[in-house]
Amino acid sequence: MGLLRGVARVAVVSGTATAVSNRVSRRQANRWGAQEEQQQPEQQQYAAPAPPVDQGPDLGKLQELADLKEKGVLTQAEFDVEKARILGH
Repeated sequence: MGLLRGVARVAVVSGTATAVSNRVSRRQANRWGAQEEQQQPEQQQYAAPAPPVDQGPDLGKLQELADLKEKGVLTQAEFDVEKARILGH
């Protein structure tokens, strides 16, 4: 009877630990999601930098694309497609 009682106790403790862990994970995800939602309007308020003068339209567009890629707005594949379109390839 002692072995069965020990197994039952371990099952209860494990189940409780899993439930608490899942609850903590959900709370953290909700907090992080709320923080991201609050930060998005701030990020949208900033104006895009003006393209440099005397560098032709293609170079300015490529620099804007590079900035967007660097900030994580564009993936490498999206950057490559737009770059080819600008350069006429």
